[in-house]
Amino acid sequence: MITIIDYGVGNLFSLACSFEKIGEQICITSDAQKILQAERIVLPGVGAFEDAANKLRQSGLDTLIKQKAAAGTPILGICLGMQMLFDKSFEFGEHEGLGLIPGAVCPIAPEIGNLKTPQMGWNALIFPKDKPKHPIFKYVNEGDHVYFVHSYAAMQCDDSVSALTEYGAYLTAAACRGNVCGTQFHPEKSGNVGLNILRAFAEFCPEEVQL
Repeated sequence: MITIIDYGVGNLFSLACSFEKIGEQICITSDAQKILQAERIVLPGVGAFEDAANKLRQSGLDTLIKQKAAAGTPILGICLGMQMLFDKSFEFGEHEGLGLIPGAVCPIAPEIGNLKTPQMGWNALIFPKDKPKHPIFKYVNEGDHVYFVHSYAAMQCDDSVSALTEYGAYLTAAACRGNVCGTQFHPEKSGNVGLNILRAFAEFCPEEVQL
């Protein structure tokens, strides 16, 4: 069972359809008891970091997510959901994140030269050469394309980076720490490659990687 957290800022329908397409049962909920019992959690998100973080805090879902992370439950953040896994964001100010992956979310504009912001569209995955491929990418290959829409990216997080993409600079495409993973791109909008990443997350055991 995949539990998708509904806190009012996610593209839930297409994400749910993608998991159903690979044969997974899903539960979309903001109910605390259901989240506490969840076997796997997905934190989606589109929009502004501050608004999303406030919604999590006001509902108490931030505490539940931290509890589940500490208990070893596999967690996948997607797009803004990934960004909220980090310590903080500098999107229109400085805002506190969940602190589950060390690092900060910063604007990409100073890094990418004359390229347009946001990065919008398909781009290739690049895997770090100094570490094994993370299990959530076991069914995809370097160079496979996934779909991005973002103006901010995780930085200061080299130890946790599990995939990069090149867009005027090397930007964090995915980051993982123990049982907590995040993708800056949208697997649910990334065709068969995205479905294979969601399939691998549904099979992911944190024991497969070191903290």
